[in-house]
Amino acid sequence: MRVRACIALLLFVSACAASAPSPREPAVRDPRRANLQRAATLPWTDGGRCAVQEASEPWPVLAERCFHALDHERLEFHDTTGRCAVASAGAAAVGLGVCVLAAPELVVGAVIVTGVVVVGFVIKEALDAYELLGAEPEDARPAPETWLVPETKPAPQKPSPEQRPKPEPEGPDLPPLGPIETSERERRPECKPVPVPHLGGNDPHNECADKLPNNSFPGWDVFVNGKNFDALQLATRTLWDVKTDDFDKHSSRSQDFLARVKLPELQREDRLARQCGYNFIVGVKSAAHKAVLFKLDRTLNVVVMDWC
Repeated sequence: MRVRACIALLLFVSACAASAPSPREPAVRDPRRANLQRAATLPWTDGGRCAVQEASEPWPVLAERCFHALDHERLEFHDTTGRCAVASAGAAAVGLGVCVLAAPELVVGAVIVTGVVVVGFVIKEALDAYELLGAEPEDARPAPETWLVPETKPAPQKPSPEQRPKPEPEGPDLPPLGPIETSERERRPECKPVPVPHLGGNDPHNECADKLPNNSFPGWDVFVNGKNFDALQLATRTLWDVKTDDFDKHSSRSQDFLARVKLPELQREDRLARQCGYNFIVGVKSAAHKAVLFKLDRTLNVVVMDWC
């Protein structure tokens, strides 16, 4: 597929550029954070969930996988370098848009956004969590050499009369994001996820939590509403408690007893998570453990972890 060939070309160019960094620009220490900062300048229809989920990938890969989640009504793509026209000759307009957006380097005027960009609430939470981690200040704000040109209309583009009506549909587009953003601001401070060091003493347990697919903060617990949770998937707003007990080695009577002892704390964690608008999942290592918990409380969401 020519679009994928274009993305591959951009990845190659990105690798070449990375081999010779400019002395004027500090190296980005955390590519995931840099991707989130770049994604924050774009309008998303999903609050940025896809961008957060793919943030660990190189930017061209994120751009290709999440292109569908962008608010295309508010975006224009211009191949200012001519590279995409060559790499994706004959491709559809969507293919050209992916190619322009996926460019690893900053090209002013390549991506035009109509109207004001409200940062997707999932991206905002991820960036806020990085701030709480005490990330380096120089990374906190990428050089204001913008990835996009907000609310601007270059002369060669469509006449302004056609551009003016475009923002009107923002009325229907923004309401889904508006209430979410408002609730995010009004949420109690204790509901903001804060990455904290793992509780020590159980390395296999912590390694299992770190390997959770789409874990937003591997290597950390997440403190929410007065409780340390083992992991957080920001893209789906899901908190996890990981159980790595060798449950199957016990007799059925012991299994039932152990599950009953731990059930009240799991139910409390479920309440704390839901009070702050998060889903809650208990991760276990065996189907037997899941079956016993399900028998005791059918409202708990229990998942057998195949990665531990």
